[in-house]
Amino acid sequence: MKAFVVDKYKKKGALRLANMPDPSIDANDVLVRIGATAINLLDSKVRDGEFKLFLPYRPPFILGHDLAGTVLRVGANVRHFKAGDEVYGRPRDHRAGTFAEMIAVDAADLALKPTSLAMEQAASVPLVGLTAWQALVEMGNVKSGQKVFIQAGSGGVGTFAIQLAKHLGATVATTTSAANTDLVKSLGADVVIDYKTQDFEQVLSGYDLVLNSQDAKTLAKSVTVLKPGGKLISISGPPDVPFAKSLKLTLYLRFVMRMLSRGILKKAKSRGVDYSFLFMRAEGQQLREIAKLIDAGAIRPIVDKVYPFAQTPEALAYVETGRAKGKVVVAVSQ
Repeated sequence: MKAFVVDKYKKKGALRLANMPDPSIDANDVLVRIGATAINLLDSKVRDGEFKLFLPYRPPFILGHDLAGTVLRVGANVRHFKAGDEVYGRPRDHRAGTFAEMIAVDAADLALKPTSLAMEQAASVPLVGLTAWQALVEMGNVKSGQKVFIQAGSGGVGTFAIQLAKHLGATVATTTSAANTDLVKSLGADVVIDYKTQDFEQVLSGYDLVLNSQDAKTLAKSVTVLKPGGKLISISGPPDVPFAKSLKLTLYLRFVMRMLSRGILKKAKSRGVDYSFLFMRAEGQQLREIAKLIDAGAIRPIVDKVYPFAQTPEALAYVETGRAKGKVVVAVSQ
């Protein structure tokens, strides 16, 4: 099969189109012909080696963390999928590789594709949908009437999280540029802050939850807009103690990770705020719930651009500019 591979960890390193062996499957796996994949900043970070301490891949390896496609074959233990099913998913950690024509995925990481979506739309959902679900539903336990602040509302996670928070009954604030105000309002944002001319710290107060996706300075400011007992959930770090303990690292590396989070944990504690770091995991059951919301019309995926498979490197470069509205998708096969 054809695939785009990383030959060595390198910042802004090139992807190489290569002929790779077709995947083999184990008893719990599903072999999927990929119809479309999506580009995420996670792909850049993996390529650059930012996560290689706890998420190592042996070069040459295939990038890619989103897929929609058609089942070709299933393992002996798989009961919920069959050849011909249209599925979508996010392969679990250490099994990335959707910048390719085929992939073997653990059946527990897949769900039937939302019937209302084309392959390209469905491929845009898994990583950002699971991130939003795990932040707002699983960890945040967002309830009707609460106030939620979602940063970077026009991005991949932001466009999905705004809609999910509104479905849960929350009042939603977000940041974006003036050019994207209409977009985030159309998704349900109640309060829109132009990050170029306004400081959200001066506008917002008494919030129940903040979903942080920006830098350390923004993370520290986010503490101040939360009410006592509020929740600060970050998908951009630093790691918290439970995350550090969950990794099979040396005690020294766990110590280093705890030290990275000490400053924000101290500030959060002083204001009675609960801080958590989220490194999203694969979860087919949650994707099934998300598919129901999509098919019911509660959430619609936002796709900025669709590239042909041959232009996967160009698609990744575009995502790295930070200008994408929603997700960037690659059509792999028709």
